[in-house]
Amino acid sequence: MLDAKLSQASKLIDITSNIKKNIQNSRTKLLTITSGKGGVGKSTFTANIAFLLAQKDLKIAVLDADIGLANMQVLFDIKPQYTLFEYINGQKNLSEIILQTKYKNISLIAGKSGYQYASGTNSFVFTRLVNDIISLNQFDILIVDTGAGLNDYVKEFLSISENILAITTTDPSALTDVYSLLKMLAIDKDSLMLCFNHTKSYHAGETITNSLVNLAKKNRLKEDFMIKYLGSITSSENISITGRLRKLFVSEFPMSEITVQMQRIVEKILINIR
Repeated sequence: MLDAKLSQASKLIDITSNIKKNIQNSRTKLLTITSGKGGVGKSTFTANIAFLLAQKDLKIAVLDADIGLANMQVLFDIKPQYTLFEYINGQKNLSEIILQTKYKNISLIAGKSGYQYASGTNSFVFTRLVNDIISLNQFDILIVDTGAGLNDYVKEFLSISENILAITTTDPSALTDVYSLLKMLAIDKDSLMLCFNHTKSYHAGETITNSLVNLAKKNRLKEDFMIKYLGSITSSENISITGRLRKLFVSEFPMSEITVQMQRIVEKILINIR
């Protein structure tokens, strides 16, 4: 019995290792956007960043991986007939769950809000899903929008990505959660891209990033682990308003300072993504 379980575990590790290699060698780049804490504007940030990347004539797919709390369909103003779970459960094929949004070059693989998935029934199912999407070779970048925190779902998505971007705020509890994320990633990753939301200035985020770097050194985290500060985004009531209207801020306010801030972040993403 024990030998059988060990053999199964070994096979799963081999499968996952092969999938990771395939993902890393694919022309479709995998960008995983996460946050240590909920309520920091991660999904809104993801949707707007996807739009700006698509404006550069890049084909973008967004995977709503916030298991149980999916909301990307609202941000992109789309009513999905099928979600990633219909594919995982074998009810639909991949092409049926990839939805073209109203925005040029942006496709969405929607999640399902309020849906509870028993991950133990199918090991590495989300790893396989990401691999299947990337293997299509239809997209330049696949953006995975994870849930908040560090639950098993989030950890699975993080484990297969070499391009991880954390969005946070200057709130002390949010920074504590980001540092927990940083400590976990430093074990087997070599970098983390970091952005701040609702800040007063670029330099405010830069100062906090430097403090995180110094704290990491003090606690003797992996020496060659890099925190790459991409920029900060100031606040605007119009971001919430456009979200409620199911519109994207950067599309509605292309000349605003916040859009310029996000454009700078996009440029740095393209420099750092592998």
